[in-house]
Amino acid sequence: MTYVSTRGAAPRLGFADAMMTGLARDGGLYVPAAVPAMPAGEVAALAGLSYEEVALRVMRPFLDDAFSEAELGDAIAAAHAGFAHPARAPLKQLAPGHFLCELFHGPTLAFKDFAMQLIGRLMQAALARSGRRITVVGATSGDTGSAAIEAFRGLANVDVFILFPEGRVSEVQRRQMTTPAEANVHAIALKGDFDACQARVKDMFNDFAFRDAVGLTAVNSINWARVLAQTVYYFTAAVALGAPHRAVSFTVPTGNFGDIYAGSIARAMGLPIARLVIATNQNDILHRTLETGAHRTEAVRPSISPSMDIQISSNFERALFDAMGRDGAAVAALMGELKGQGGFALPQGTLGALREVYASGRASEEETAATIARIHAATGELLCPHSAVGVHVAEAHLGAVPMVTLATAHPAKFPDAVEAATGLRPALPPHMADLHTRPERISHLPDDLTAVEDFIRSRIAA
Repeated sequence: MTYVSTRGAAPRLGFADAMMTGLARDGGLYVPAAVPAMPAGEVAALAGLSYEEVALRVMRPFLDDAFSEAELGDAIAAAHAGFAHPARAPLKQLAPGHFLCELFHGPTLAFKDFAMQLIGRLMQAALARSGRRITVVGATSGDTGSAAIEAFRGLANVDVFILFPEGRVSEVQRRQMTTPAEANVHAIALKGDFDACQARVKDMFNDFAFRDAVGLTAVNSINWARVLAQTVYYFTAAVALGAPHRAVSFTVPTGNFGDIYAGSIARAMGLPIARLVIATNQNDILHRTLETGAHRTEAVRPSISPSMDIQISSNFERALFDAMGRDGAAVAALMGELKGQGGFALPQGTLGALREVYASGRASEEETAATIARIHAATGELLCPHSAVGVHVAEAHLGAVPMVTLATAHPAKFPDAVEAATGLRPALPPHMADLHTRPERISHLPDDLTAVEDFIRSRIAA
């Protein structure tokens, strides 16, 4: 198993190197050179297994000889030990043919825990072998940052720097990043939106002298290992609903596109996924792209679902690579247009290929709030705003095939929006009950690459 860049000009890597590298040196994202198939019999055999056992069977073919089966199994077990639900990703039925997959039972109450807890342990194992020290950087629209900090806090051979858009995450999200006391953790409030944070991270990776000097590693969903870990709950949900003997569809609240792209990998492996539905909020560039074929950025509008307030969805590049017949040069040209001109027009064949896999929809602020209120009144289930976006869009795509909407965060991470919609203020779980009284450590920086790089150098030296 080797990994290639979506832009076609970086060397092939094995799994461990692709994981530790993050972003390819040509600016592209790593994907498998070929996706291993899982025959229907092997999918059927997943029924009744624990989440951890399914994860081992689904992920093992992607790891070549980077880790032994025992090492991978141990990492998977440790990664999920802190989850509050024994099923890890339980299903709840909302309506006939419509199910919610709860992905918020991890330590930071968001779906990012599934991948981040695992990648943290795999990176630790790789570092123990090499004796290296690394600098982990990430941009977050809210949930990636806290999940990364939770995974790497206190480690002797890792420094963690998380950039988040100042004033554009919820208070709970911010405090999860700014209250850890470990000296190797640094939360940076950047002046700008999430796209600015993500752009500075990519700029750091493209500054090869800086990248090599500090041992830069990415833990955003641009890291292939993150995407791979997220394929597992597609399998557990689909098998619970009858796969491979019947197809299942998924609706995914979508920001940076990594979570839904994981679904496309599960589909490519052979899981019978009928449709992957992209659910966007008012920052609906992906929905507009599928509707019109024009991928063009607009100003980000803050919303009650802030983790989706994104215009540049990095992992969409992986979907383009697949839809364009894995033509790295063609993908690089489109990415050049996006950076230089703010957008591009999809070739007709590419648009058609995307529409074979993905559908899409959007939810306004009013529709999101109304969905939170309506679902709670009908079922007793409290949805976070992102999950509510997913449910609203999914309801327009219900049919004969069971639909699973991914519930990406605990409602207590967004208490103001939930309380405004329902009159109920969701409580944090006991292990976070004192979150609002913990002291914060936060650094404020301008949207300037030099300032960010200088800050990272100084903290590593200290």
